[in-house]
Amino acid sequence: MQTKNIAIVGSGLVGSLLAIYLRRRGNEVTVFDRRPDIRTVEFSGRSINLAMSVRGWDALDRVGIGDKIRELAIPMDKRTIHLVGEEAYHQYYGKEGEAIYSIPRGVLNRKMIDLAEEHGAVFRFDEKVWDISLPEAKIFTGETEKGEWTEYQYDMIFGCDGAFSRVRHKMQRRSRFDYSQDFLDTGYKELKIPANDDGTHRIHKNSLHIWPRGKFMLIALPNMDGTFTCTLFMPHEGKDSFEELTTDEEVTKFWKKYFPGTIELMPTLLEDFRKNPTSALVTIKCYPWTYWNKVALVGDSAHAIVPFYGQGMNAGFEDIAVLDDIIEANQTEDWQTIFEKYQESRKPDADAIAELSYRNFMEMSSKTADPKFLLRKKIEKKISEKHPDKWLPLYSRVTFSHRPYSEALEIGDQQAAIMDKILKISDIEDTWDSVEVEEKILDLLAKNDPVEVKS
Repeated sequence: MQTKNIAIVGSGLVGSLLAIYLRRRGNEVTVFDRRPDIRTVEFSGRSINLAMSVRGWDALDRVGIGDKIRELAIPMDKRTIHLVGEEAYHQYYGKEGEAIYSIPRGVLNRKMIDLAEEHGAVFRFDEKVWDISLPEAKIFTGETEKGEWTEYQYDMIFGCDGAFSRVRHKMQRRSRFDYSQDFLDTGYKELKIPANDDGTHRIHKNSLHIWPRGKFMLIALPNMDGTFTCTLFMPHEGKDSFEELTTDEEVTKFWKKYFPGTIELMPTLLEDFRKNPTSALVTIKCYPWTYWNKVALVGDSAHAIVPFYGQGMNAGFEDIAVLDDIIEANQTEDWQTIFEKYQESRKPDADAIAELSYRNFMEMSSKTADPKFLLRKKIEKKISEKHPDKWLPLYSRVTFSHRPYSEALEIGDQQAAIMDKILKISDIEDTWDSVEVEEKILDLLAKNDPVEVKS
């Protein structure tokens, strides 16, 4: 296949990895970003730590950089749940040895840019893209929207510039372009737990910690330097919301009521709460993702999702791996066919993980503390261990599998319907571990005829 001169708009995680993939195929790659070089500035304080899982690792390993990224990551094999006035307890994610990996976004982004440069990609920071000619694959940049612009000509352009993509904005002006955005009533604020004086972690290192409180929750993910990146998710307005917490006194009173066990862990709580912005959470869907053989959207610019399954980055990285597979299978000059196959392949899975991510907020904030939910998980764990060919839990299908997200959603709904029936058994709290309940589940599975378990 003839090499191309390609522009990528956006130097984030997806843009940087895509640059590596395209450079390995011999293409000339220039990455534009309106922001300064992230390696030269302090990160913004509006981040949620990333949770790398098998889809993301696979995309990194394919181009030989997975081990370099693993050096930055901490494995988390479980949730640790903190309820008010009770001992913390663990919920393990998968089988022994299965874990998701915590990586600070800024740390990973800096490393990914370094690696992309090592592969020969050229980065142009502080260069704002104001317009794109879709049919000609031209980019126009400048200091201001109304000032003088510089024109760049490319063979094709990839939009990796996030949820509020400039590239997608231009595509939205085309006829028959479907687009929707849905903001959650819930927002988030970044906080932190510092390390101990000796650099060790103040709470269990290999856990994703959750303080579930119904409509809001606090989470904490570990960092290599002994700190934890914490995120408070809660409504923007109303009772127990960000609009109520405008003074140090209100924050302190709120924290003593709902998160008393964290007060000693978070000595800079008030400073962090004042300094760090309250950010919004949005789901964005659109279609098509491509324009002729000239322009394609990848990652959040095509399918921004809320962070509650930890799959935003993983899904974006999987976009790239799928696109690369399609390129490999179509060694022709027909990039329009490549682009069409890419968007047709990924769109159903992007919609599925958007739905799953939205649902998982309810699980994390409310259900992790619900006795019925805990019983459901115990039953699922038993069935999956005894009958691994028949039952793979939804979380494992999403997080520890390469199977399509759309398949995970479909089978997860089948499994949920079965468990709803099982939990209605009158004495299920006492009989959940019985042969009769096991046989009932197997019978329901046979009637549903779910897709065979695959990795």
